[in-house]
Amino acid sequence: MTRSVCAKSAFELWGHGKTHCELKTSLLKYPKENMSPYTQKDSTYRINVYTFNKTLEFKDRIERIDALDYLSFDGTVNLKTPQHTFCLLEDYGTDPNNIPDQPLYVYFGRWIADGQRELIRSYSVKNRHFIGNTSMEACLSFIMANHAGVKKNDLVFDPFVGTGSLLIACSHFGAYVCGTDIDYNTIHGKGRSSRTNQKWRGPDENIRANLRQYGKEMTYVDVMVSDASKRIWRTGLHFDAIITDPPYGIRESTRRTGSHKDVTKPPEDYFGESHVPVSMAYHLSDIFADLLTFAAHHLVMGGRLVYWLPVHSPEYCDEMVPLHPCLKMISNSEQTLSSHTSRRLITMEKFKEPEVGPCYSPYQGHNAFREKYFSGVNKRGLKEEEDKITQQHS
Repeated sequence: MTRSVCAKSAFELWGHGKTHCELKTSLLKYPKENMSPYTQKDSTYRINVYTFNKTLEFKDRIERIDALDYLSFDGTVNLKTPQHTFCLLEDYGTDPNNIPDQPLYVYFGRWIADGQRELIRSYSVKNRHFIGNTSMEACLSFIMANHAGVKKNDLVFDPFVGTGSLLIACSHFGAYVCGTDIDYNTIHGKGRSSRTNQKWRGPDENIRANLRQYGKEMTYVDVMVSDASKRIWRTGLHFDAIITDPPYGIRESTRRTGSHKDVTKPPEDYFGESHVPVSMAYHLSDIFADLLTFAAHHLVMGGRLVYWLPVHSPEYCDEMVPLHPCLKMISNSEQTLSSHTSRRLITMEKFKEPEVGPCYSPYQGHNAFREKYFSGVNKRGLKEEEDKITQQHS
């Protein structure tokens, strides 16, 4: 629970039922020896009442607590700093327009721990110093870090780093973070701002500043402009985790350096301060093939690769997920993006070193994702569909 952003709280269940009468029967059957360590005379306690999809008045909550007098609590009530907290939970369903008078189900148990839902608010993209069009929301960033098993002193890499949302989540757990991106303006915090009331980015809008905002600058290794399709890392360099959200070609283009022309390098007599290379399309299938190959070579043994895979929902099957002989599948979860598209959160773990030569042929169907995403979307609904995927990203 010190890691989870999905779970609100954890409880040790003592009793449950469809009615309070059934709850009483269930609680009276619960072993006394399991209750006794928390109901001693020298202990302090409190009882909370939680309702889902309904709000109870204070007097109704007190009535619920008084009705539990059949439980043998011998300790002293302490509302501020109790040693033990017990909870009565009432479930009124999920339809806010049809709330029943009586709960559909009730539970009672001992509170164990709260989750880390507070991280979603404290790391919200809305309050972040440096953001982009596709900055990953805090909740999903922490989920990805948990899937990767990121821990203190790990070295984590994001090859499509963008504005560094994933690095921020990993740094919260004490990992050292680094990344690359082909977009010069994003890496250096230049160009147009993604904020509504701001035209251009400020002088200190960058990934390092984001980590500084959360007191994590000491974990920042570096980020640099680089093409994910090119091999730039020395042999033997290994990361504990690779976590990334590759571009899908919807809000951000999928590009790599290169050209269909014969000449791609600057002339020999060129003495400019910098050279912006020519770029060309970087197909999704190639992105994932390169990503898996990179992970196989640069993950430590047992290290994990976590990434998002966009799919056309009506055509999806498990065979579409890219595989690699050195990486085993750990999990495959779906997040819906629109009526006909979704993305899969893929978690893979390295279990053996790669062999020399090509290992597999990647699935090619992902290359048409952009066309399929916009298929069947009329001009009137086009902006709504684009806004929906933007909200999923940012």
